[in-house]
Amino acid sequence: MKRQAYQPILITDASRSQDDQLTSRQKRYVLMMGVRVACVIIGAILVGVQAPLLWLWLPLVALGMILIPWLAVLLANDRPPKEQHRLAGKFQPRRRDDTPPMSLTAEERPRKIIDAEP
Repeated sequence: MKRQAYQPILITDASRSQDDQLTSRQKRYVLMMGVRVACVIIGAILVGVQAPLLWLWLPLVALGMILIPWLAVLLANDRPPKEQHRLAGKFQPRRRDDTPPMSLTAEERPRKIIDAEP
């Protein structure tokens, strides 16, 4: 019976660190708040210059000023999804393996030679 090869853990399978996740959420929040500030400034400019189709532009800008902060908070508090199959192994019986991982079989173990004294 041949022993199975040792399977290393791949670093590429690791999830992003907490600091990386927090930094990306902060950047997304600041970007969305920047868009909100732009909506406020554009709304003020449109009202100030009495722009044509003001009845169309003001509700769009107001909708942006109301929805963007709500979405920004939701996305800033959002975390990446958890592993789908994290609990899958807990409900299935484990396979019984007689040899511990990374152990040598009886044929692979070094043998100690004992010299008998004459």
